[in-house]
Amino acid sequence: MPKDWETVIGLEIHAELNTKSKLFSSARNRFGDEPNTNITEVCTGQPGALPVLNKEAVKKAVQFGCAINATIAKFSKFDRKSYFYPDSPRNFQITQFDEPIVLGGSIIAEVDGEEKEFAVNRVHLEDDAGMLKHFSNFAGVDYNRAGVPLIEIVSEPCIHTPKEAVAYATMVRAILQYLDACDCNMEEGSLRFDANVSVRKKGETTLRNKTEIKNMNSFNYMEIALYAEIERQISEYLKHPDLHPDEVIKQSTYRWDPAERRAVLMRTKEQADDYRYFPEPDLVPIVLTDAYIDKIKESLPELPLQRERRYIRDLALSPGSAFVLASDKPTADYFEQALKVWPNARNVCNWIIGEFAGRFSDTGKSLLTSGITAENIGHLVEMIEKGTITGRIAKAVADDMVANPEKDCRQIVKDNPDYQPLSDTKEIEILVDKVLAEHPQSIADYKAGKDKAFSFLVGQIMKLTRGKASPQVVNELLKSKMK
Repeated sequence: MPKDWETVIGLEIHAELNTKSKLFSSARNRFGDEPNTNITEVCTGQPGALPVLNKEAVKKAVQFGCAINATIAKFSKFDRKSYFYPDSPRNFQITQFDEPIVLGGSIIAEVDGEEKEFAVNRVHLEDDAGMLKHFSNFAGVDYNRAGVPLIEIVSEPCIHTPKEAVAYATMVRAILQYLDACDCNMEEGSLRFDANVSVRKKGETTLRNKTEIKNMNSFNYMEIALYAEIERQISEYLKHPDLHPDEVIKQSTYRWDPAERRAVLMRTKEQADDYRYFPEPDLVPIVLTDAYIDKIKESLPELPLQRERRYIRDLALSPGSAFVLASDKPTADYFEQALKVWPNARNVCNWIIGEFAGRFSDTGKSLLTSGITAENIGHLVEMIEKGTITGRIAKAVADDMVANPEKDCRQIVKDNPDYQPLSDTKEIEILVDKVLAEHPQSIADYKAGKDKAFSFLVGQIMKLTRGKASPQVVNELLKSKMK
């Protein structure tokens, strides 16, 4: 992005709450069932059907508000947001407009190794719409999702890069996971992102027209979409320097097309007046007490930021590694389980988020779903550090673990003769002498203070032993022979 331009991003994150029933009816809140089986008269907007509020959804919304140090409104109410679309059987959504349940708060996330704080504007409760399903020559509507409870988490326009947007959204997801408020399955649509994007010349204090990119369900797509939209807006402004900015970028709503890698216009942006908000007449306001709010605050679990800071403070992990682990609760739990077997946090972390993550990056799987146990990772690191296997052998063992996830890594080493390390000093010494005899210039370079020459010699020896020699023994022999 040109240095004289600034990006302004605001995110609206929709999180489906994992309550047993829907927000205003007793219908099951469950993904994947046969279409139109988890519905009642309320879900389908039948005449005379009255909504009844789900208390558990209110509790989860308050938990999230407490987790981000927001103000919990002791009085909030529901409103009708009118729009006509086939997936909304009532022709209106029940949401919270001017008096939401959560106000303010902040999200602290790690960006480029540093903590950055992002302001939250509000969090409100609302129900989800149904789902349109398109077939070859017709479309249908599945109302199983209609009425599922959502919280919409609305940031202030305080995000300035796509990387910051991903970090913020990652931490929001983590908080939801730690609270057990949402399963955060983005492929199933239980966590979705809408981004409001605008650009302006640096030094400008007012916001230019924004575009909204809707319903992104992956961090990767969101980052790509934001970069593409920022580039598009700047390009349009540069093409039309003589026009007023409002004439160049219209306030519009787009969807991201991953195949085309571009935003596709859906409609010009509606204003709040277009939705004809008014108080929901069939629901009483939500009235909370200080005692209720205090009880929820006291029962909060360890949150991702607290866990991240504990990893940095107590386990000496880097901020980047601590953020990667703590921002995904299942991964952090897996890591701590592995530490019970072998307590070297840095090495265990590197194998989990580095070596094994890389092996699964193009497979559609992950370490956590592979069948490889956390204890198996702990035992692999233990064998490396005890000198049972070398680092090079460990990489081959890791490949075998991926291919045979149910097999214990210790048994893998035991069953393969090639994985038995070479520890016979006399046998290694013969190879050291051979390499030194073949590379007299490297010896001279090492004695002249060139460290790379020593590394080269070590590499040649390890090559001859197919990585099976103990690096410590090789180093000691080389140094003693080149004094």
